[in-house]
Amino acid sequence: MHPDLAKWQKEHLAEVVKAIEATYVDDKGINHIDGFNLPRRQAVYEILTALFKIIYPGYVGEDLVRRSNQGYYIGGLLAEVADSLTEQVSKAFRYRCRLQNCESAECDHAAIGVVTHLLEQLPVIREALKEDIDAAYEGDPAASSLEEICTSYPFITVITVHRIAHELYLSGVPLIPRIMSEYSHGRTGVDIHPGAHIGRHFFIDHGTGVVIGETAEIGDNVKLYQGVTLGALSFKKDESGALIKGGKRHPTIESNVTIYAGATILGGDTVIGSGSTIGGNTWITSSMLPNSLVLLGQDGHQTIRRKGEGI
Repeated sequence: MHPDLAKWQKEHLAEVVKAIEATYVDDKGINHIDGFNLPRRQAVYEILTALFKIIYPGYVGEDLVRRSNQGYYIGGLLAEVADSLTEQVSKAFRYRCRLQNCESAECDHAAIGVVTHLLEQLPVIREALKEDIDAAYEGDPAASSLEEICTSYPFITVITVHRIAHELYLSGVPLIPRIMSEYSHGRTGVDIHPGAHIGRHFFIDHGTGVVIGETAEIGDNVKLYQGVTLGALSFKKDESGALIKGGKRHPTIESNVTIYAGATILGGDTVIGSGSTIGGNTWITSSMLPNSLVLLGQDGHQTIRRKGEGI
């Protein structure tokens, strides 16, 4: 150790420790001392990797998967996920019990129920993802094959993580669905809250900058481009000025809708009718009838009309 550093440690380290400890006293969220251990982010990331190996055998990891060994391969991964995810979900439930002053000892049993339900839903999730991959292939002229989509498109990470996290969200698991969605967000630039409901045959082209809020509802055969926001228009506050949590805050997008780059659609009461096309860089805060066409003109004004009508 350098003599100057040794001198600093001798003279100042103790006072820095005390100063840092003083910031721990108020327990305002950034320390978790004397509480139950929280779910570990790295463990959740490893669980996602194992789930990706199950969902996309041969695409993820270094393992050689053959028809002759696929049952053994999948069974081993399922057992690994079941054990690890149950531990993390149990920690998440214990965290919630601590917040609610709950004295129940049922967290482990509840975690087992949630995890076994998710594993039993994997065939359903995988069938939905097949449709999403088809939507990507059909919706992107640059896609040369399904293999190209599975190996390189950020959309695959986004939608796979979301469909897993959404199941855990629906099961009432705290923390872990958001850990999963923010893992995907950090890797792809697409921010989808795990509470958002997304229908079948969904595709996000390019993807960077897309934001989809917790209470957004998206129908079947919907396509989004980069920079689309499905957000909240405003936040209600209580008498003390604190935000009121919950409620429908984000828009509903009905089936067979295309939303182009940079469009912003806000509000829990906003419904985009089926078959509509929303042009790029438009700003929408009220509902659109089915088969609407919303365009931004060169003069900066929006034009709204029904498809088939003149401008």
